[in-house]
Amino acid sequence: MPSFPPPGGVTVCEINRDLVVADSLSEDRAKEAYGDLLGMIFSPIPFQPDDLLTRHEAPAPEDAVEPDAARTSLVSTMAESFKQMLFPSCDPKLLEEFDTQKVSWNPHKHCLAFVSGKDQVTVHDFEDSDGKESCILTSEHQKEVKAIEWRPNSGKMIAVGCKGVICLWSASYPGNVASVKSGVTSSSFGAFPRGSRGQWVLVDVLRGTSTELVSALCWKPDGRYLASASCNGQSFTIWDVSQGLGSPIRRGLSSISLVRWSPSGDYFLTAKFDGTFHLWETNTWTSEPWSSSNGYVTGANWDPEGRVALLSFSNSTTLGSIHFSSKPPSLDAHLLPVELPEISSLIVSRGIEKLAWDASGERLALSFKDGNETYHGLVAVYDVRRSPLISVSLVGFIRGPGEGVKPLAFAFHNKFKQGPLLSVCWSSGWCCTYPLILRSH
Repeated sequence: MPSFPPPGGVTVCEINRDLVVADSLSEDRAKEAYGDLLGMIFSPIPFQPDDLLTRHEAPAPEDAVEPDAARTSLVSTMAESFKQMLFPSCDPKLLEEFDTQKVSWNPHKHCLAFVSGKDQVTVHDFEDSDGKESCILTSEHQKEVKAIEWRPNSGKMIAVGCKGVICLWSASYPGNVASVKSGVTSSSFGAFPRGSRGQWVLVDVLRGTSTELVSALCWKPDGRYLASASCNGQSFTIWDVSQGLGSPIRRGLSSISLVRWSPSGDYFLTAKFDGTFHLWETNTWTSEPWSSSNGYVTGANWDPEGRVALLSFSNSTTLGSIHFSSKPPSLDAHLLPVELPEISSLIVSRGIEKLAWDASGERLALSFKDGNETYHGLVAVYDVRRSPLISVSLVGFIRGPGEGVKPLAFAFHNKFKQGPLLSVCWSSGWCCTYPLILRSH
């Protein structure tokens, strides 16, 4: 039977298909459940979620005077026109619902970054001396943060997508000082926790158009190129980061919701809010368009070999798996359904909100729209089999801390040696990390 956390309980970890639950957030309970096995524990990180939840709402003053009907109509029309300029051909509310990349693990270190406010990013290094303090990254360049992703093969460098620019931050230590590109304000930095004698430095700012909100980022696996896209842009851009140069790839694209590079770098996936998505081969940047009748793509991840892509859709509780029929650069592929019977029958959901697939291919996490009172706000964890087609079985559900809590964003650590490691930012203001231990180590 799938593990179900009782109301009022909080999930701690998974031990071989059993999701361990505690009465409250407790480092002692985490140490007891998995600390000795892993040699470390992942303490929950507090943040202020208010900005993330209410930034799109502008409450009226208490003593505001009700305008006349004609003026109301005019203001409403102007507002809608303005929204359409910012978000052409897509509903502005989609960006509020869609899971932009708000959580990211460093591929090679136990270092987690997540969007913790409208204009800020929190970085937490679990390998630090006491593991208790976090670093906050802020800058006058960094407004309306929507996406973050660590750069592969670079030590500690992170890209932050925001309004009109991509901010590149790097860790700087005595004896290994980060190099700052000319024109970047050197006063933009975040201090490391006490005792580490280092700081985070804004080393470069990649500039797009001032009206674009960079809402999707993805590094090529070798770390040389960075792909970016905007929900209100007309293309996606491939950046040669060392040169600071971006090459837009147009082909009539607009309202791009996500970009995903395959692990081999041979394929690239883009999805749009209108329900279409494109598969690209990156040698000549040729693409094959696909369309969905189940809403727009809300999540996408590749399998470890880069031969299968798993997609979720906004109006469906069935996933789609794209299987390539031959080797790159061929774009010949088939889209097959992956059923999630519990989500449609037990939970009564309209669709999948967010999806994350562990890089080992063994665990899948997803959140769902609506759901009855019993299951609302939980994260479902699935065991994945790939032999040769994808099939999944429900392991259980993760419940976060707080009453009426819901997941804002989540992501797996892609290179954690002891197994899948999932971090979830909850609306109660905690970023919690869950080791999913599949066997004894």
